[in-house]
Amino acid sequence: MEAPPTPPVALARLLADHELGLRHLAGPAEAELHGVHASEMADPSPYLLGGELLLTAGAGLAESGPAGAGLAGAGLPEAGLAGPGPGRTDAGPYVAGLVRAGAGALGFGVTPVHETVPRSLVEACDRYGLPLVEVPPGTPFTAVGRSVWRLMARARTAELRRVTEAQQSLAAAAARPDPVPAVLRRLAATLGGWAGLLPATPPEPPAAGAGAVPGVFAGALPAPGVLEALAGLAPRVGPGAAATATGVHDGVQLSVHGLGGGPVLALATPSRAPGDHTVASVAAVLLTLLTAHRPAGAEAALTRLLLGGDPAGALGSGPWYAVHARGGGDPRALAAALGTVLLDPREDPVRLLTDREPEPQAGWRLGVSAPAAPEGLPGADAQAGRALERAEAARTPLARHTEPGLAGLVGAAEARAHAESLLGPLSPALRDTLRSWLAHHGSWDRSAAALGIHRNTVRQRIARAAALLGDADLDDPDTRMELWFALRLLS
Repeated sequence: MEAPPTPPVALARLLADHELGLRHLAGPAEAELHGVHASEMADPSPYLLGGELLLTAGAGLAESGPAGAGLAGAGLPEAGLAGPGPGRTDAGPYVAGLVRAGAGALGFGVTPVHETVPRSLVEACDRYGLPLVEVPPGTPFTAVGRSVWRLMARARTAELRRVTEAQQSLAAAAARPDPVPAVLRRLAATLGGWAGLLPATPPEPPAAGAGAVPGVFAGALPAPGVLEALAGLAPRVGPGAAATATGVHDGVQLSVHGLGGGPVLALATPSRAPGDHTVASVAAVLLTLLTAHRPAGAEAALTRLLLGGDPAGALGSGPWYAVHARGGGDPRALAAALGTVLLDPREDPVRLLTDREPEPQAGWRLGVSAPAAPEGLPGADAQAGRALERAEAARTPLARHTEPGLAGLVGAAEARAHAESLLGPLSPALRDTLRSWLAHHGSWDRSAAALGIHRNTVRQRIARAAALLGDADLDDPDTRMELWFALRLLS
C-alpha cells in the first residue's frame, strides 16, 4: 500500500503552543503548513517547494530611523512610515515572491537584526494575504522547526493508522459472501459519505435514486445534482483514460475510480482528507478484482502451462500480446484492466499475457509485443521488454513493438559518434549530473539525493551544461530527448 501524504499542520496549532510564544501580526490567521525552512536570502522563493513556514530574522530588510523604529509591540508607529521612504526597504517584492512560491506563512524573529518587526513587512503581508507571525527573542528557530516536524510526524502516524485500519476492514469486507456491497458499505462508512458503482458511459445523467447499478451503493443518497456531476465524471476514467477523476459540487467532494473497463467506483464525501485517496484506491483494487471479466478458460490455461504443458495446446489461437510493465500500482489491478489473469507480478518489470490489444494505463509504462500465436510467445516476450525500454526512455505511457524501431533508424556506430560530438563539451561530472537530472524529470531535490550533493550544486552544474551545449533550452522536450538518448548510448 502506498503511504498517504502527510497531513498539513495548522498554523493555529503553533500559535497555541505557549512555549513557543508566537504571535500573529498580519495576514490570515489560518494556514496549512507542510514544512519549515529558515533563510536570510534576499529572495528565497526559488528554493521553496510550497507550504513552508519560512523563518527569517530580516537580514535583507532595512528600516530607516533609530533602532526599534517599526512595529512596537502590537501597535504601529504613528508617523513617517506610511510607505517606503529614503533608506527604508519596501518589503512588497519580498512578500510577493514568497506568495508566488506558495509559502504557507512567514515567521519573523526579532533581534538581533531588528528589535521589532518592520512595518513595511506587516503592510506587505496584509496586502498579499501572507500570514505573518512574530518569533520572540527567547524562541530559537530550531524550536519552531522541531515543533512543526513533531506535529507533522504525529499527524502522519495517525493518518497511517487510519488508512491501515481502513485497508484491513475493506479486505475483511471483500471476504464476505456479498463482497461488492460489503466493500461499498465499509468504504462509505470510512469516508463518511456515499459510495456506489456507476456505468462508465451512462446514456444520460441519472436522477435521484437512479444511475447507480441497482442495489450496489451505500451511504445516504446524495442530492440529484451530485449524482449528475458524478455521472459526468465517470466517462473520464474509461479504458485507456485516467485511473481517477475528481470534482466538487456544492461543497461535496466527488471522485470516480476506474475498475478496468466495467462500472466505475463513484464517491461523494463532505470532505477529503490526505489519506482518503489511498483508502479509495484500495477499495478500487478490490472492486476491480471482484467485478473484472476473466477470459473463459484462462485459469485452466495457466494451470496447464505451470504443469509444463504446450502453450499452443493450453492457449487459444490468439492473437496474444506479451506485456512488460513498470509502475507504482497493484499488478493485479493492471491485469484486470487488461482483461487477463495471466500475470507474473514477482519480477521487475511485471510480465503479462493478454488476448486483448493493450491500451495505456494510468500509473504504468507498458511495453507491448506484436500480436503472436502461442508458439511465438518467447519472441513476443523479448519484444515487450525492448518496447518497455523505449517507453521509459521516451517517457511515454505505452510503446509497441515495431520494426525496425526508433533505435534502428540510425546505425549504432553513427549514433554513438553523434552522441560523442553532442556531449563532447561536458565533463564526466556534468554528464552524470545531466543524466540524473533527466532521469528524475528535472527534479532538483531527487537529483541531488541520487548524486549525494546539494541541490544548488545540481542547479549550477545544469546551468553550466546548458551553456556548454550552446545555451541549449533544457526545458524543450526535443532537446531533453536527444540528450537522454546520447547519454544512454555513452553510459
